[in-house]
Amino acid sequence: MSKSPLPIDFASVLASSVHDMKNSLCMLLQSIELMHTELKEKAPDSQQELAKIHYEANRLNTNLLQLLSLYRLERDQLPLQVDDYYLADLLEEIQLKNELYIAQKQIELQIDCDEALHWFLDRDLITNLLNDIVVNAIRYTQQRLCIRAFQKEQVLVIEVHDDGAGFPENMLTDSKQLMNRVELSRGHTGLGLFFAHLIASAHQHQGQTGRIALTNGGYYGGGVFQLQLP
Repeated sequence: MSKSPLPIDFASVLASSVHDMKNSLCMLLQSIELMHTELKEKAPDSQQELAKIHYEANRLNTNLLQLLSLYRLERDQLPLQVDDYYLADLLEEIQLKNELYIAQKQIELQIDCDEALHWFLDRDLITNLLNDIVVNAIRYTQQRLCIRAFQKEQVLVIEVHDDGAGFPENMLTDSKQLMNRVELSRGHTGLGLFFAHLIASAHQHQGQTGRIALTNGGYYGGGVFQLQLP
């Protein structure tokens, strides 16, 4: 078999393909939202199915965004685009991205954030990070979710509380390892935590570095994901 006359950078080809898939998924999500609105009164059963499809497409889109970000981080092509943003606007955007499935599952979502709270951060990366956490919380919660943002001394703290069964003990024990590497040999790779750790730690200010943490308890006795940004 003859070799290809041109060297192929498979990682670059994959990244380009992921980018195209992400764009197609964004168009699909917009179409689902439009169809959901049109079917709201006419076909409630179909509306529920569309909400499920929207949720799964949203999860896939988040995964593709993570892959692109990780690829760019590896090649030092992911400079932070830091600016000053109001947290209430950012959290509302995440709520809107997931409102179809939240309504379909009849989940009560509370946003606890001072309207005046603002912070310097990379909006796209932090929104993608938090959206992935919320998407997973929606899957495991029973009835309630809370996204909370507040300032503690010189640190911005964002938390996602749910009323599910909480994080399993082995996940709490292994969370530091999952944050530092992807375990491809396991069924659960920890890509979401790995991504969250990279994005958090990329935010640095005056010698402080962003971090994430997993605990159980919180407002509702379930899992609590916490993001801290200096």
